[in-house]
Amino acid sequence: MSARNLPEDHPPVASGEIGLLLLNLGTPDAPDPASVRRYLAEFLSDRRVVEIPWWAWQPILRGIVLTTRPKKSAHAYKQVWTEAGSPLAAITREQAAKLQQRLGAAVKVAHAMRYGNPGIAAELEKLVAGGCERILLAPLYPQYSAATTATVVDKAADALRAMRWQPALRTLPAYHDDPLYIEALAKDLSRQLDALTFQPEVLLLSFHGMPERTLHLGDPYHCQCRKTARLLEEALSRPRLRMVTTFQSRFGRAKWLEPATDAVLGEEAAKGTRRLAIAAPGFAADCLETLEELAIRGREQFLAAGGEHYAALACLNAGDAGMDMLEAIVRRELSGWIA
Repeated sequence: MSARNLPEDHPPVASGEIGLLLLNLGTPDAPDPASVRRYLAEFLSDRRVVEIPWWAWQPILRGIVLTTRPKKSAHAYKQVWTEAGSPLAAITREQAAKLQQRLGAAVKVAHAMRYGNPGIAAELEKLVAGGCERILLAPLYPQYSAATTATVVDKAADALRAMRWQPALRTLPAYHDDPLYIEALAKDLSRQLDALTFQPEVLLLSFHGMPERTLHLGDPYHCQCRKTARLLEEALSRPRLRMVTTFQSRFGRAKWLEPATDAVLGEEAAKGTRRLAIAAPGFAADCLETLEELAIRGREQFLAAGGEHYAALACLNAGDAGMDMLEAIVRRELSGWIA
């Protein structure tokens, strides 16, 4: 039945729109223990994040982790919190706003967090209410992992289960070896390296860590990080700059992917490296792990071990190189939906 033939009492229905939902990991609502506890409870209860039997993990989580870690983590968040709130939330919001400007009226752009606010279900519902019948989910994880990309898709599927009228969905695939991504990283890191007041001897490429068992279970994350690092080293083409790939943010007693970033920082200083820069190419936006763990604690560790010059380079964030890359890959994935 066409719109002109609808009965007079038919409720208005928005339809025919295209949606884009940018997605990142998440953040507490505030840098205080209560907010951090709520965030960690959701994050660490995800069975894709902690792959320990539920009955064994929950007593540890509720009885130990959530009673000791929130205060420490809240202190870390306070060191990087801004007037706009959490850096990750503020940057992701800016990325969405800039993509909206670039894509124009052809696409409705929103953003959400897997853990915390704004939530995936609420943002999907808003897009659908706004007439979006086709939606591209865009997890901002260059390297695929079940604990990141897959859990975003899980959460979106949970939201769809509650919908009577479901939109058609596409998911942005991992872009770890996409020439556009490598080019953006090389361009932006080159700019930052050239602006330093010292010439680094070593550039650490620090990716978020995962338990080693995820590699043996078939997760491609480790291999994709290594490929990103190799392609980036080739693209940067700086023969005097030694590049080392490491993995950060170890947690718990399990064996994690190695070499560990914190261990390598100490080792490099101990063996005579005096000038070091560190970048986090697996993060689409600066966050606690880059601004506190790498920029603050990493610096302290390297200098205490004998290093003299240290620089933590920024992520792509909402800069021109990163936004050019995001726009290009999003337009490619929207092909056939938009002109």
